Parts: sequence; structure tokens; C-alpha cells
Amino acid sequence: MEVLDPSVSRDDHPLCLNDTLQKVYSTENPIRDTSSCIKARKIFGFLGFLGFALVYSMRVNLSVTIVAMVNKTNPHHTNASLHNNCSEYAPSPNQTIIPSKGSFDWNDKDQSIILGAFFLGYVLTNVPGGRLAEKVGGKLVYGLGVFLTSVLTVISPFAAMWGFYPFLIIRIAEGITEGVTFPSMHSMLAQWVPPLERSKFAALVYAGSNFGTVISMPLSGWLCDQELWDGWPLSFYLFGGLGIIWYVFWLLFVFDTPAKHPRIDPQERAYIESLVETKNEDNNDSVPWRSILSCLPLWAIAITQCGQSWAFYTLLTKLPTYMNDILRLDIEQDAFLSALPYLTAWIMGLVISALADALLARNLISPLASFKFWNSVASLGPSLGFLGVIWAGCDRFTVMMMLSGLGSLYGAVYAGNQMNHIALAPRYAGTLYGMTNALANACGFLAPYVISLIIGEHESMESWNIVFMLAAAINLGANCFYLLFASAKEQSWNRGNN
Repeated sequence: MEVLDPSVSRDDHPLCLNDTLQKVYSTENPIRDTSSCIKARKIFGFLGFLGFALVYSMRVNLSVTIVAMVNKTNPHHTNASLHNNCSEYAPSPNQTIIPSKGSFDWNDKDQSIILGAFFLGYVLTNVPGGRLAEKVGGKLVYGLGVFLTSVLTVISPFAAMWGFYPFLIIRIAEGITEGVTFPSMHSMLAQWVPPLERSKFAALVYAGSNFGTVISMPLSGWLCDQELWDGWPLSFYLFGGLGIIWYVFWLLFVFDTPAKHPRIDPQERAYIESLVETKNEDNNDSVPWRSILSCLPLWAIAITQCGQSWAFYTLLTKLPTYMNDILRLDIEQDAFLSALPYLTAWIMGLVISALADALLARNLISPLASFKFWNSVASLGPSLGFLGVIWAGCDRFTVMMMLSGLGSLYGAVYAGNQMNHIALAPRYAGTLYGMTNALANACGFLAPYVISLIIGEHESMESWNIVFMLAAAINLGANCFYLLFASAKEQSWNRGNN
């Protein structure tokens, strides 16, 4: 029998988490998966990855296309191009700058409302989506979330042509349909993935969001420069159409649990079910809301997710505007460089998550210490990157080094707080993730709005520096709260002990 290290808190030691993890960490009789090479859970993971790539493509393409959609020949759109501190990029007297002649006369406030409208709908369905996935299964909830978002994306150009408010309604509706995706996937991960594979597996699946961003931004920028249908609608048609096709494959190859999969290798099913808490199909217990709402470790996850989301959405929704208006990049350069931070974060996320799982497997770090360490890395890196942007000023190369270099450490979030919900309460993983993700994504609406207030009608380097400092401060402060109150111990109410 293995003896606990007296230097490690009993609550933090992996052997004290629950009976399932005791099996996993046992070195005497380790459990192995000897099933076929083509594993059902890997097919599920790959299609989940593609699903997130597509929904993020549909979420972020507007950040690029809006630059082409807006008519900047109107005088109230030209101040940013005439007044900023990057004078070295100003046109020479012999040069002529032709502003975007887009079809829509939206001012900066209108654009911020449109960019933030998605998140207004998104936060409404996170908790219902997680709970629905726990009750009826994540396959249907996640699949429909992607499919309906795809349909709405295809009709988005028509809504924009109808007017500001129809387009706003479509963006809110897209948020509502996409809001179920993350919590329903979290519920499925709890049923499909053994504990020691979760950081790496989740990084592969959720990194689809970074991959989708990396693909969507430059491709959307290129499509905006095409003459067919004014260019910008092509981005909506492409990604929406691919999402509809993806749904067919999801229905054919993915199932709610290993027990429901008709073609899974029996050895793989036995391996998974021996290490995860099997879903009780007859479980009709109500959610212990009072215990959940009073759970300080859960609030620690929610707070740090809010800080990280503020920083993330500062980049996601406003970086293309900063690149275009302050650093004077054309739309194709703008879109390509704006995608770089997500490419590096995607790669770093895969590397760090594999390292985190390896350290846990060798008992070199406790789960709680692992959550806290990697979450701190995910918060500190991008925050230092923002401060580096302020220091770099108008140096385009250094700005991108800061955002793509230090910012890549955001990829550590998958080994940080993202799997913490399952450690606290695997039975309610979808509901918990829905709650924290809803709170965090409220920043997706607040961040663009607050940024528009800070920048005002006359963009300048000084006002953008305030934006970057605010994002860094919120991110670091939220991580401090997580360090103080996070836990990796399974909560008593997960098994009905309220």
C-alpha cells in the first residue's frame, strides 16, 4: 500500500481525491488501455475539435469582416486614421489612402454593440446547456449548438442588409445557440476521458477554438478583398456551410457515453468505465444549487475565468481594429497578424497539457498544485504581453512578439482551471462549467463596450495603453483569487451529501 507524503496536504494529494483516482495513480496494478489503435474516444475528440474550430470561426470572423463592412469614408470614421502616435506609418504627401467603402454606416459604438451582442445571448444558455447535457446527453446538445449556429451564420449577410437591428438579433441568436457547446462538451469529457488523459485531451478538443480563430481571421481577410458579392459575405457562407456538413458526421460517429456506442472496442469501453464515474441513467436527483452557489472553490474558478476572458476578448474583438487604426495594417495583413496569438497559444496549449499530464502521472505534482501553477502561467503570460505592447509602442514586430510570444502561454489554461470543474464534481461537470463560462463570457459583452468608452471618438496610443493595462490588471487580480481559494478535492455534494 502506498504511503502518503507527509509534506503534502491530504486534500491536495491525488490519492485522497476519490476512489477512481486511487485506481489511476496506483503503481502496483496500473490500468492500461490495450484496445485497437482507432479509439472511439479519439474520433469523438477529433470531431469535437472540428466543432469548436467551426463555431469559433463563425464567432470571430465578424471581428475582421466588420472592418470591410463599415463605410469609413464617412467623416466620423476617419479620425483614427488621421490622429495617432504612429506617425512613421502615416501616408506620404504623394500617397492616397482609400478608406473602406463598406455598405454600413456604423459608428464605433454601433460596432462595439454588434461585436458584443453575441455574448449577450451566449451567457443565457450556458447553465441550461450544461444541465440539459447531463439529463439528455451531450451529443444532441453539442451537435445542435453547432448546427443551429451554422444556419444562423449563413443567413447573417442577409440580416445585415435588412438593417442594424435584424443583424443584431441574429448575432444574439448565434450566441444563444453556441452557448451550449462548452458546457455540453465538458459533460461529455467527464464520461469519455479517464482523469490522467483529461488535460491533454481537453487541450486537443478545446484548442479547436484557437485553430478556428487562426484559420478564420486570415481567410476572412482574404475573402473580404474578393469582388464576388462584395467579399465579406463569403466568410459567413463558407464557415456556416462547413458547420452544416460537420453535423452529419457528428450524428454518425459520436455517442453520449461508451455504453451507448455500438461500435466501440469492448476493451476500450471497459478501460474508460473502470476509471470514470459511470453516468446513472436513472438519476433524477435535483441539482444541489445551494451547495454549488456557496462553493468557494467554484467561485475561484469563475473569478479567474472572468479575468482570463477579459484579456482574451480584448484581443479577440478589438485587436483587428487596433492593428488597422493605430498600426495602419491593411485588412489582409491585419487579419493574418491578429491570428498569430491564437496559433502560438494553440501550439503551447498542446505542449503544456501533455507536460502537465506527464507530471501528474509520475506523482511529481499534486492535482491542486498543477491547477494553480498552470493557471498562473496562463494569466501571467498574456498580462505581461499586454504590458510589453505598451512598451513596444509603434514597433509592429515587437508588438506581435509580445502578443504571440508571451501571449502563447494562455494555452496553459487547459491544464489550469479548465479541468478543475470535473475534479470538484464530475456528476455536475456540465452545469458547473456552464455557470463559470456564463460569468466569464459576460466579459465578451462588457470588454468591447468598456473599450469603446475608454477610446472614445478619437483613438490614440494613450487610450489603447489604458485598455491594455486594464486587461492585465483584471487578469492578474483574478488569478490571485484563484490561488487563494481553489481546490481539487471532490465536493461532498457531488454524491448527494448536501
